[in-house]
Amino acid sequence: MKHVATIREQDLNPGAVSADTPVFSRREAARAVVFDGPKVALLKVRKRNYYKLPGGGIEPGEDAKAGLAREALEEIGCRIEITGEVGEIIEYRDQWELQQTSSCFLARKIGETQPPEFTAEELDDGFEIVWSPDIATAIKLVKEAKPANYDGTFIQRRDGLFLEAAKQVVAQPLAG
Repeated sequence: MKHVATIREQDLNPGAVSADTPVFSRREAARAVVFDGPKVALLKVRKRNYYKLPGGGIEPGEDAKAGLAREALEEIGCRIEITGEVGEIIEYRDQWELQQTSSCFLARKIGETQPPEFTAEELDDGFEIVWSPDIATAIKLVKEAKPANYDGTFIQRRDGLFLEAAKQVVAQPLAG
């Protein structure tokens, strides 16, 4: 999968001291830019004031695509068909001593939507599904949010980069 970016603490907090990343725990995750026609699925995290792409951690024994299918059903209440790859982003979250590698895919919604199965933490954070009218609006929503917590600042950067990369991938067939 194509490497889109690496996000370090210093990218978000320029004065931060570099941490000893070899001791970081590692987490693999999968995310998607999910289309329903031109509309793009986002999750609004109301309490933390940011938007994010559907997806999350890959569980033991899952591959990225299976984990993504599970996460999409849980978070946006729909089955998806993966239609392409966007790329991967590696994040180094010093505060948590965490290195997270997120693989991002293009997908389309298939079938009927059902209610999401948010966790107690997601409900407490005010998660809600937002279908942006198009990818340009999705990029604007993500980038103009003002995250109110540490993780939100990383998620905003990561998902903004994924959406921009997805816009380029989707536009490529039109250019050819």
